[in-house]
Amino acid sequence: MSEVTFETAKKLGLNQEEFDKIQQIMGRMPNFTELSIFSVMWSEHCSYKNSIKWLKTLPREGAHLLAEAGEENAGLVDIGDGLACAFKIESHNHPSAIEPYQGAATGVGGIHRDIFTMGARPIAALNSLRFGDINSEKTKHIVRGVVKGIGDYGNSFGVPTVAGEAYFDASYNVNPLVNAMSVGIVEVGKTCSAIAEGIGNPVYIVGSATGKDGIHGATFASDDLGEDAAESLPSVQVGDPFQEKLLLEASLEAIATGAVVGMQDMGAAGITCSTSEMSEKGGVGMTIDLDKVPTRQDNMLPFEILLSESQERMLVVVEKGREAEIEAVFEKWDLNCAIIGEVTDTGRLHFMHKGELVADVPAWDLVLGGGAPVYDRAYTEPDYFKEIAQYNINNIPQPDSLQGVAQCLISYPNIASKRWIYEQYDSMVQVNTATTNRASDAAVVRIKGMDKALAVTVDCNSYYIHANPEIGAQIAVSEAARNLVCTGAEPSAVTNCLNFGNPYVPQVFYQFVKAVTGMGTACRKFGTPVTGGNVSFYNQSSDRGPVHPTPTIGMVGVMADVKKQMTLDFKNEGDLIYLVGESKECISSSQYLLHYHQVKESPTPYFDLDTEFEVQQSIKKLIAENLIASAHDVSEGGLFIALFESAMAGNKGFAIETKATFRKDAYLFGEAQSRVVVTVKPEQKAAFESAMSGKALQLLGTVTANNKMTIDGEDFGSVKDSKDVYDNVLQAHLG
Repeated sequence: MSEVTFETAKKLGLNQEEFDKIQQIMGRMPNFTELSIFSVMWSEHCSYKNSIKWLKTLPREGAHLLAEAGEENAGLVDIGDGLACAFKIESHNHPSAIEPYQGAATGVGGIHRDIFTMGARPIAALNSLRFGDINSEKTKHIVRGVVKGIGDYGNSFGVPTVAGEAYFDASYNVNPLVNAMSVGIVEVGKTCSAIAEGIGNPVYIVGSATGKDGIHGATFASDDLGEDAAESLPSVQVGDPFQEKLLLEASLEAIATGAVVGMQDMGAAGITCSTSEMSEKGGVGMTIDLDKVPTRQDNMLPFEILLSESQERMLVVVEKGREAEIEAVFEKWDLNCAIIGEVTDTGRLHFMHKGELVADVPAWDLVLGGGAPVYDRAYTEPDYFKEIAQYNINNIPQPDSLQGVAQCLISYPNIASKRWIYEQYDSMVQVNTATTNRASDAAVVRIKGMDKALAVTVDCNSYYIHANPEIGAQIAVSEAARNLVCTGAEPSAVTNCLNFGNPYVPQVFYQFVKAVTGMGTACRKFGTPVTGGNVSFYNQSSDRGPVHPTPTIGMVGVMADVKKQMTLDFKNEGDLIYLVGESKECISSSQYLLHYHQVKESPTPYFDLDTEFEVQQSIKKLIAENLIASAHDVSEGGLFIALFESAMAGNKGFAIETKATFRKDAYLFGEAQSRVVVTVKPEQKAAFESAMSGKALQLLGTVTANNKMTIDGEDFGSVKDSKDVYDNVLQAHLG
């Protein structure tokens, strides 16, 4: 191996300051293998060196929390009856940009492993997807690959995909976003930690053999995408869902023996990451013999073995003397199970190869919270804010035909049904756990053998974040909570996937800082602490700039009795339709303004956090007292789309009177927040209005049986005909 210089370090993604610090830590010049270890562990993807300062400001304490953010592989909350929910969301953006199928598939596999290494059985999957212009052939290729990758892996692995979101915008043309979330269940007190303890305890690698796929994947994920991104194809891992299914069952069985001291998935940076993080957490070291690692290729170099991100692998520390128990479990499932080293008291990682010490590095200095660098980046307000400040609703012409606008909105990909996507996912596997036949604002997952259920959702409107990162992030958290509340669940906790551009660009970092600040404010308001997640920077291309800032919120809520689930469908002819919350003369950042009027820069919609909280409290009360028959929040597309979706779900129609005191396009299509459409049985009208006394409330009209949409006496079309358009938009584009 040639002599290590700064040029070597630079090629590995390290700067001069970091190269100097590594030499200081080592007390000498590192060799290439050691430098490679530092490069992946100090990459943004692993170390969060540019984000950790701000992540620490997020609320980490809550009544139901069993593990604080960063303490375990995933968040863990108490859901009662001796059970806990483990959940987490992560990104696989860069791999999906250059190899959509495997990039997305391995993202799904990786997030499930984070759940079952804790001893939890995954019961549900969700995803949040962002793609470029839907008319672009490149976008169509990426969409098809990503959706098929998610579907094939998830369906084969046997966990239902119960919810998600997908948006299309030109800002994602080069860099799509693929965020995957997993939710699992475990008995309280029976979790497994990602920790190494017990001097002399054996260290195992279990699961698949190690190959050359994914080498320097963490470094690759910490750089902008350029025109030569395809040259990074070797950085994309290859997944095997059937192998992962075996690994799931074997891991849970091994944990149940009580012989497992600690277990961690080998995700980003592979053996390097798992050995360093588990050692640092336990205050120990490890000696690892790389010759004992099962490999798929002959003559792999030490750095290749250490940095490989081959999928379906775990690092397991076992109680000495109980090796036979663990080996029997993995032999039963026909999986590799090899002792590759042992726990030491040195606090260092010693990697051996062919009888020689090829790397000697301190575990503490490699990891987040240890010696890894932490930066305080400068940030400045984006230039485009000046254009936003010039926005004036009075400069936007009112359309001649509101009916025409309504039909256009129904056909926009960002609003229309994502059926073409979700029909490729198996939502019915584990049919006893997933409740999919009743449409609600959030997915509902029943816990086997119990009346208790979980409500889960992923939410983020990146147009709002672009317009005002702080307020937009508050809206993202609020919408997630609103979706759970409208389903009849109590919001519990949050995981997040923070997708932004290059943190070294001050205007991009401004978006990040303000979004994290807004997220923290909203999470405190709703009592939903942040349990962890993922930061994904460098989502931008060298020529097109950053994607819209997209801090995706994954939220979990608890439903004490699944029979209390609230649905969004209109139920009976004659039911009264009310709007809870106050409409505003606001069309800013709406799908209507963005696509119909082609106005790209405008403020966030009207939003007030205290008002949002009060609306949600009202909805909780109405559901608890059985005063409403349906509930559906107003979001993309405004009031009209909310009414249409509820009518469509119930195979009904509606007749409403707007009684608008301002321009009707804003009333129907504006996206002012903190509003929910509910229906009430006529005989409960008095009780309902009494319960809502003093609250913002408007009687809109009634549910009809004629399948027609009537507004202020005007015909807005047939629900059935509109449904045919709504359901087939993506099919028409993607085939």
